[in-house]
Amino acid sequence: MDNYIWLIKDCRNVAIVDPGDAKPVIDYLKSNDLYPKAILITHKHYDHIGGVVGIKLQYPGVKIYGPKISSFDFDYTVLEEGSTLSIEGIDIKLNVLETPGHTDDHIAYYNDEVLFCGDTLFACGCGRLFEGTAEQMFNTLQKFKSLKPHTRVYCAHEYTLENIRFAMTLDKDNNHLNKRFDEDRLKSNTLPSTIEKEMATNPFLLAENSEQFKVIRLKKDAF
Repeated sequence: MDNYIWLIKDCRNVAIVDPGDAKPVIDYLKSNDLYPKAILITHKHYDHIGGVVGIKLQYPGVKIYGPKISSFDFDYTVLEEGSTLSIEGIDIKLNVLETPGHTDDHIAYYNDEVLFCGDTLFACGCGRLFEGTAEQMFNTLQKFKSLKPHTRVYCAHEYTLENIRFAMTLDKDNNHLNKRFDEDRLKSNTLPSTIEKEMATNPFLLAENSEQFKVIRLKKDAF
């Protein structure tokens, strides 16, 4: 499976982002003597929430956060654009953006240092449009472009090399893109990226309008 499950760690306390599977998370927590304080959900797809119930059963005190228009079979605290999240026992504050496009309910968590963007933005790519429109996704990506260049991008899947190969068919003379391929082709894990790197190489962030974005998205779907 190519999913990433990110942990935000502060001493023995952690927050878990998009746990699609409970077992590897629980095994890691136990083997490293860690305790989960929160689960952060970006959207409703099962490969992002499949482990929530199992983790909650093992650690009843964990708090769950997610998007306002989802309907889950577990209790959680609703977040929306403009929400600020502080997690007990973890020295971090995260802001929330509503990021429709991949799904209608999608949200992202960010501050000046990190972006947990789920399936909205990928390294050198972006998510498929399962529910949203090209215009929605284009507008969502404009929000990310306003973040600080050094912001580390923690997306939820390892699609980087495939995405770079596609981007090179559109912009083969992009020196930043060619350098990125040379650097990443030898890695098994290419993340996190940065906003600066994505702004220089990601064709979906380089799109000038929603119609151009739509054409690129259709080409990628057929790639």
